[in-house]
Amino acid sequence: MKRRLLMGGIAASTLAAPFIANAQAPLTLNGAVQFNDDHAFNKTLLKFEELVKKYYGKPINFVLHRNSSLGLEKQYFEYMAQGKAVDYAVVSPAHMSTFSKAAPFIDAPFLFRDLAQWNKVLDLDLLKPVADEVAQKAQVMLIGYAGGGVRNIFVNKPVSNLAEIKGLKVRVQGAPIWSKTFAAAGMSPTVIAYNEVYNAIQNNVISAGENEAAGVESMKFYEVAPNLAMTEHAITIRPVCFSSKTFKSLPKDLQDAVIKAGKEAGAYGRQVESGEDEQKLVALEKAGKLKRIPFKDRAEMKKLVDPVMAAYAKEIGADGIFTQIVATN
Repeated sequence: MKRRLLMGGIAASTLAAPFIANAQAPLTLNGAVQFNDDHAFNKTLLKFEELVKKYYGKPINFVLHRNSSLGLEKQYFEYMAQGKAVDYAVVSPAHMSTFSKAAPFIDAPFLFRDLAQWNKVLDLDLLKPVADEVAQKAQVMLIGYAGGGVRNIFVNKPVSNLAEIKGLKVRVQGAPIWSKTFAAAGMSPTVIAYNEVYNAIQNNVISAGENEAAGVESMKFYEVAPNLAMTEHAITIRPVCFSSKTFKSLPKDLQDAVIKAGKEAGAYGRQVESGEDEQKLVALEKAGKLKRIPFKDRAEMKKLVDPVMAAYAKEIGADGIFTQIVATN
């Protein structure tokens, strides 16, 4: 009798096991972003969530930590490398330089001719060597590419060609490649803290700075430099990142969904950000706060800068990528 009860218990346990497994809570993936729901990065990550759910087709939870509640992008990248707290995020290539010297290069000035070439480079996956190095050394996968903000020069006087920007005192970012390229174009670049640019222009320490539409709007640079020379000298790239350690723990069908969704969400993010760029500039112009000035010598300016870019690319081991980008029509 005891044996019969024991066997019955074992059988019952065996039959119940699949139901217990099926009753387990769905997986939860945690994302992080510095901004609120209006920002293009949030929209990109929400699209990623939507697409993963669509392609996976099984219950899965997403938690997106907004407004820097888990720190800044630099911390997100560290968390993903460690496989804790953050599973996915949009991160600037600048925060990957510890693991890949070439990573910040994909966001360098004068790298792309225009948005069409920029999109083509991303669609052709020409940045794969950088992604491979980051994945190998940092254990973080670059599964898509968002971004699309176009940077132009805001100036306290109208400028529209190379002759008019000769000697222009312009604030640039701290990375050496920015000073080198702007100097090659004939300007007089200087590194000034971002939050000091407004006062520096107001006090005639410099005459100009460079930024995307969102930065010009939020920092009110148009108040001291209402002329926007449309140099289109840089187009931002913001990779959609995913923790390799998390990825390896996922079932194969969810891994496939993550890869497919990452690429598509990145493309969606590029459309959003590049579209918002134009909308912000139009709104500023209509309000009489800013005047866009076509820059006639953009192609000539890039020719002056290309040798500097080529030398820098060789220095950091990104010359192969640079050659392919230049060859992209």
